Amino acid sequence: MKLWGGRFTKETNQLVFNFNASISFDQKFFKQDIEGSIAHVKMLAKQGILSDKEKEEIISGLNGIKEDIINGLLPIDPKQEDIHSFVETILIERIGEAGKKLHTGRSRNDQVALDMKLYTKDELLQIKDLLKELLSVLQTIMKENLDTYMPGFTHLQKAQPITLAHHMGAYFEMFRRDSERLTDIYKRMNYSPIGSGALAGTTYPLDREYTAELLGFDGPTLNSMDSVADRDYLIEFLSALSIIMMHLSRFCEEIIIWNTNEYQFVEIDDAYSTGSSIMPQKKNPDIAELIRGKTGRVYGSLVSLLTTMKGLPLAYNKDMQEDKELTFDAMDTVKGCLGLFTGMLSTMKFNKAAMTASAKKGFTNATDAADYLVNHGVPFRDAHGIIGQLVLYCISKDIALEDMTLKELKAISPIFEKDIYDAISLETCVDKRNTIGAPGKMAMEKVISINEEYLKHL
Repeated sequence: MKLWGGRFTKETNQLVFNFNASISFDQKFFKQDIEGSIAHVKMLAKQGILSDKEKEEIISGLNGIKEDIINGLLPIDPKQEDIHSFVETILIERIGEAGKKLHTGRSRNDQVALDMKLYTKDELLQIKDLLKELLSVLQTIMKENLDTYMPGFTHLQKAQPITLAHHMGAYFEMFRRDSERLTDIYKRMNYSPIGSGALAGTTYPLDREYTAELLGFDGPTLNSMDSVADRDYLIEFLSALSIIMMHLSRFCEEIIIWNTNEYQFVEIDDAYSTGSSIMPQKKNPDIAELIRGKTGRVYGSLVSLLTTMKGLPLAYNKDMQEDKELTFDAMDTVKGCLGLFTGMLSTMKFNKAAMTASAKKGFTNATDAADYLVNHGVPFRDAHGIIGQLVLYCISKDIALEDMTLKELKAISPIFEKDIYDAISLETCVDKRNTIGAPGKMAMEKVISINEEYLKHL
């Protein structure tokens, strides 16, 4: 059944109907469509627009349709134009005349705007839960690796020593911001468009505040034109999903590098790896690579919707139907990637010995050696040059700074004494950095405590 057609004298061309129809994808929010309709009917009865008997018949019919779809007893008819038409058609078939009153005081424009908001809110909360799981795994790794020394990098070059806890903490901050962005978006989008009609409201005495309350919104939207034309919340949501994927991709890139034979910092669990069809020795980080690859897919959804919306006049335009498939795909992609990544990270083994050896061989304590000289009265610029000579000497001998004898050190600068070895040990280099946010143990323990409180209330 079409929800329109009275003024038409010809049937829609089949190709036009197929091109126009959305049921192939908007059937995903049948639950939200029925939930919105039930709230709308309760409001209509409260306002005396429907009788209590009609209300009960319609609600019972809608609940029956929902249960039958969920249980596979009612297949969604692909010949219907959209999920709204399908639900209303079945409702009228089942309960008769009362079903024809379901659509009183609303348009498909505000109906689909409501359905999409309800669906997006549900998906957003699921993604927040997945982020919490990932943050919890990161917190566990941080707690267990306060003394796991490794090189910190700039330009992919070894720079200064840090701990694995500190490195994981950087990603904790990223994903914390992702979660908070979703919270902000939820607050901004949590206003109900239903009752806005096609664009100019309705003459029926609707109680939009009541409908909003029934559906868990903070209130009704305040402009009916904006209500049906707004897709800002989806653009914000897709932007937040794109940033989540960017963070996952960066993390995956590091895991891929750390997993190489040259680094050997990590071993990915067999359950999250694959082999080669020709090279039996291979164990490939395919999950990390696929997550990195799917990032572009989510970016594409964001750019697509921005492009769709950029030239649309008020109010509703059919172009806006294009918001659904790409948003659904982005939601599903991000949920899949977060779940897989969290599983991969939680089962990953860290090669602590290789990390420590890499930090030593990379001269990550060179800055601390320079600071040692400065603390003994050497101007920093001179200290910088002296340590540069030490590094050059060590490279020629294939040794670390701490492997040099005191005699070798004094040959380059007589300032060095035995306490240099303690000053440039990885433990000292890391643990003396205890300003908040630094990798020192005391600083990290404070951050972990802050994270613990944050997770309790997430």
